[in-house]
Amino acid sequence: MSIQFKTYILEDSTYKGGSKKIVMPEGIEVHKLSSNENPLGYSPRVRQALMDSMEDLSQYPDNTDIRLRQALVKDFDHELSEDHFITANSGSEIIDLISKAFLNEGDQVIVSQPCFLPYTAFTRWMGATAINVPMTADYDYDFEGILNAMTDNVKLVFLASPNNPSGTYIPKDVLEDFIDKVPEHVIVVLDEVYRHFAEAPDYVTGLPFVKQQKNIIAINSFSKTYGLAGLRVGYCYAPLHISSYIRKICKPFLLSSMALEGAIAALEDVEFVQKTVDLVFKERAFVLKRLKELKIQYWPTQGNFVLINPPIPDVDLVKQLEQKGIMVRPVGNFGAPGLVRISFGTRQANSALLKALEAIIKLKEVTI
Repeated sequence: MSIQFKTYILEDSTYKGGSKKIVMPEGIEVHKLSSNENPLGYSPRVRQALMDSMEDLSQYPDNTDIRLRQALVKDFDHELSEDHFITANSGSEIIDLISKAFLNEGDQVIVSQPCFLPYTAFTRWMGATAINVPMTADYDYDFEGILNAMTDNVKLVFLASPNNPSGTYIPKDVLEDFIDKVPEHVIVVLDEVYRHFAEAPDYVTGLPFVKQQKNIIAINSFSKTYGLAGLRVGYCYAPLHISSYIRKICKPFLLSSMALEGAIAALEDVEFVQKTVDLVFKERAFVLKRLKELKIQYWPTQGNFVLINPPIPDVDLVKQLEQKGIMVRPVGNFGAPGLVRISFGTRQANSALLKALEAIIKLKEVTI
């Protein structure tokens, strides 16, 4: 008898992250604006914590993540208990845990493209089906369409605010109205990994809904604001009836010693977090103003990145910018064909990007 492979795993559903940093000839600096990483790196406190943790790498890490969850309680001003939190190796693994906990073969989830790829890929790995209710032309959620797409088989609805790759967000009153209308058997998964960069007055996280015991899970990551993308640490928080259930499939020794100590130290350095947020706010305003002057279409963003409609085909833009040492990301595989996502970097990186875009536009005008 031959091996029985699951057909839905055999499908091409592998999640591929952003490209590694390109190598350029000597003298050309590389500006990686393709993966929404922290341009400041990470906190000096984290560096010291990592160095200290290296002394004990021959020993197993903590059996549980309790110290990190206690640090998260403090970070959330004690509005939640340690039992509300689940931690894992990245926000992506949190999505994987949620999928394993709630999805079976034949189940359905609802996504709205363009969106983060693991929502659909991880769903398929469980034998479930993702129903796409596309975002509007302005990249807002079609909540009426989502509600109309609900069936008894739908178990999860994935939302993101701010959304990757569009940068758009869900206003508080809109999210409240939607959650009140969601059937009781459906869990809203709210990806809020870019929440620190949202400054809209009506922006809201999942916190008030968790406190109200709504069926919601809020996903967060240490990869963006805290600059720990290489350590792979993420977490979610949810009402106790949901978090206690998910914790039953969490492995012991799940987080490495360095991940635990690094994440705890990152939460403690509130000054570094504020410095990061201030930089993103400043550079976001700088880049968007210049994009407008260059007459490059972009969508209003609450993230540390912006989605643009490039002046030349996306593949050509990516190639031409790479030749100048600037990395950006096409997002056709997110569900936004022809568009490009650009992260906000330092002023030096952003200036180099804008200068290159201006040169590309001038070259296009000459060749027309």
